[in-house]
Formats: sequence, C-alpha cells, structure tokens
Amino acid sequence: MKTPATRMTRPIRTSLVRWFGACAVLWIGATLLIAWQTNPDVRWAALIWLPLVIGFSVLSGMMLQRTLRQMENLDEEQGGLKEAYDRARLDALHDGLTGLGNHRAFQEELDLQVGRARTESGSIALLFVDLDELKQINEAQGHAAGDEILRATARIILGSLRRADRGFRIGGDEFAIVMPDSGPDEAVGIARRILASALSGGSGTLGVAPFSLTVGVSAMPALARDRKQLTHQADAALYWGKRHGRTDVQLFDPTRHGIADDGRSLSELAAAVARVSAERLLTPVYQPIHCLRTGRVLGYEGLVRPNADAGFANASALFVAAESTDHTVELDLASLDTVLTGARSLDPSLYLSVNLSPRSLESDEFQPQEFLALVRRRGFDPSRIVLELTEREAVEDLDRLRHGIALLRRYGMRIAADDVGAGNAGLRLLRELEFDIMKIDLSLVQAGARDDSSEAVLRALRELAQRRHQTTVAEGVETPDQLLTVIEMGFDAAQGYLLHRPGPALSAPPIDLARVAFPPGPSPMDPVLAGLRG
Repeated sequence: MKTPATRMTRPIRTSLVRWFGACAVLWIGATLLIAWQTNPDVRWAALIWLPLVIGFSVLSGMMLQRTLRQMENLDEEQGGLKEAYDRARLDALHDGLTGLGNHRAFQEELDLQVGRARTESGSIALLFVDLDELKQINEAQGHAAGDEILRATARIILGSLRRADRGFRIGGDEFAIVMPDSGPDEAVGIARRILASALSGGSGTLGVAPFSLTVGVSAMPALARDRKQLTHQADAALYWGKRHGRTDVQLFDPTRHGIADDGRSLSELAAAVARVSAERLLTPVYQPIHCLRTGRVLGYEGLVRPNADAGFANASALFVAAESTDHTVELDLASLDTVLTGARSLDPSLYLSVNLSPRSLESDEFQPQEFLALVRRRGFDPSRIVLELTEREAVEDLDRLRHGIALLRRYGMRIAADDVGAGNAGLRLLRELEFDIMKIDLSLVQAGARDDSSEAVLRALRELAQRRHQTTVAEGVETPDQLLTVIEMGFDAAQGYLLHRPGPALSAPPIDLARVAFPPGPSPMDPVLAGLRG
C-alpha cells in the first residue's frame, strides 16, 4: 500500500527527471552551436559527437529515473512495513474480546504514569478488578455467557472512567484501571460506581443479568512508595476482599492486607508460616462474650497472636500469608492447639469458642476425629466447644464440609457462623449449613448504630436467627451507642473492646450493662435497661 508521502513525491520526481534531461540537451546543443559558428574545425567533430552526447544524456536521464523509481519502491516498502508494524503493535496491546488494552498495554501505561507521577510530584491510583464466580457462569451457562459478562464489565469500566483514566483486561477475569492525578478517595469512588453498575446489570442497559465483582485499590504516594509496592498493595487488597466475602471494594489497609508490605517472597513467607506452626510461635488471648440480659460472661473466644520472634507484625498478616501460601490448614491446627492448651483453667460452666476455616474441614490434612481427640486431650468436653467457621477462603467441597460439621455436632459441639454481614462472608454458609450461633461482623454492628440501612440489615439477621432458633452474638461493640443498638434489637450476647479487650486471663467479671451504656443520670433507654440489672 502506498503511503501519502509516496503518492505526493512520485510526480515531483518524474518532473525533476524530465527537467534535468531537457536542461542537459539544451546546454549541450547550445555549446555545439556556438562552437559550430566560431570554429569551423570542430564542425565535423560536432557532427560525430553530437549524437553520442545526446544519446548519453538520454541514457543518463533514464538511469536516473530508474534509480529514483527504485527509491520510490523502497519508500513504499518502508511505508508498508511501518504501517504493518504499527498495526501489529496495536494488536499486541489490544484485547480482542473487550476492546480494552491488554496486560502488555497495562504495564506500559503503568510505567509511564508512575514515572510521570514521580518526576512531577503527582499522584496515581491503581484498581484491580476481579469478577466473582465467572467459572460457575461458564459452567452453568456456557462460555458465550461468560464472554458477554466480560464485555459488559469492559463497558461498565469505560463508562465510569474520566478522560485521563485507562482500563485494561489483564487476565481471564481480571481487569486493571490506571488513574493519573488521583488519590485513594477518588479511586474508591470510581470502584464503588463500577460495583454498583455490575450489581444492577447496568440498570438493564448491558443486556446481561446483574453480576458481582471485587475491587482492590491503592494509590501513590498516599499509600505506596513505588510501582512495585503500588501493585502489591492493590493485589493484596483485592485478595483480601475475595477471601472475605467478595462483592466488595477494598482500599489497601496495612493492618488487614499487610502481606503487600512484606519484602519476603512467597517461598520465604511459606517457610515462615510453617515455622510458626511447627514451633507454636503463638500466644493465646481470650475475649469474653457477655450475655446482653444479665451482663455475665457466657464464654470466651480464643484467639492467637504471633510471638515477637515469629516474623509477623500481627495475626492478620500471619493469616493472610498462610492463605497466600496454602498453609491455612496447618496454621489453623497450630492455633487450635495453642488456644485449647492455654484455656485448661477455664471455668467448666463456660464455653470456649475457637476459629477454623471451612477449607480446613474440607482438607485431607484435617480429620474431625483428630480434632475431637485433641479437644479431649486438652481436658475439654466437646459440648463446651463452639466452632466458629470463618469464610476466609471459598468453600469448594460443601458435601464434605457438611459431613464434618455433622460429625462434630453429633459429639455435642456447637457450630457458629462467623463474620456474618461482612460483604458476602458467612452468608453463603448461612444458606447452606445449619448453625447454632450467628455472629454478626463488627463492620455491620458498628454501621448499624449510625446508618438506617445497616440497622435494617441487623434487624433482618436477628429475625432470621430467631426463626431458626439460633443464638445471636454481636461482634466488635466499641461504643455505648452500638451496645444500645444491639440490646434494643434483642441480641443475645456481645463482645468487643467496650466490654472487654482480649487478654491472657480467663477471669473477666460480669459487667453492669446500664453503667457501661450510659453515664450516671436519667436516660430514655432506662426502661429497656432496667431489666438488665436483674
């Protein structure tokens, strides 16, 4: 294909050849004519040389024209090669299914914007977006339906971004968004807009049913120092959101997503988690669970903290590292042993609540019979144990999980659904399994005291538990308003910093709920609290 430059230069070059040939013939002819008139001796020589000179001029012109034509052809080839190269490069940076940039384009754009932010003292936000349960959609409805969801996600992303922002599809069901000159708040706002559009199916404009996605967000320099940390933080926030309920937007928080700031490789983290589990580099702490009618202690939740020489800043970082390196089961078992060993002096009238990931109950490495044997070796009757199932990782073998729970319940152990209300965390388990206790996540408890919609969700969960004859425990009660909210709703029990912080002791006294909820003086809630003193 001829380029515009080639089409323009061809007539110009042809004219130059013709003009050169005409000038050469005229010059030679004029010279011979002058010589003919002034010197008779050269007339005969001119008659001989004139045809030769004219022929030589014509031949030179033809050769020049051929050379120029070859140059034109070379230019055409070079233009075609450049056009083909540009087209190939565009294809190499383009995702054919969604129309967004691909992983290579994302890397180039991220390098460009991070470099610009550093040199101009600017900012940049990064969002990682992951579709929830696309594999199930492909299996149930076919890959065509899954492809349509991917295209719909791309349309939502494009419709939500500002002019300078760029969206990319960087994997099968993974997307990325680069937002120049943006901070955490702007990025979270865009992420929530994208999630809301997905949950509404684009309000019917996308031609697909509502679907779910999870977003991890970070920003530089507000949270990250460099490109590597920026991507690690966004990925860690996304991972945490996927493992703790999905249908969520997570802004990087080092207290929850700490693995992103850990300079160790995955193999080093795996070795560190294995060492913590094998050497029991864990300290047990216990938080009392108080009855919301009498204030007395009903039981304790056993938790673990990494020791000073464990190599992890906090329990969250330790468990995130375990999940990231597939060491959840061994850490769960080590934690159970640590908590049970430290609780031998617990009053026999009280129960002990312990945490376990459903993945552990699904695993070949964990046998319910061995857990029962461990409980008995540590001096506990199984009827004094409450097993809290924490949906940190997605359930894969529901039948096996049901079987394990049924066996433990057969020996008197009670089962609690943990973190209910944290995104989707616990809700799937609540639908699929039978529980004795429903523990409401602290985020919902704390929001319910100040937000009408969250309060409505709290009431709905409380009513659901009542219909199923389940005990309700409010987690994370930290203010008097939160305590009053769950008391007024009729929750059975609560735990949180307002009532008692986790510690090594197992001797918390009963609390005066009226005194904790209110300072001295009359209150409109006095009739509600009057019965608590009895």
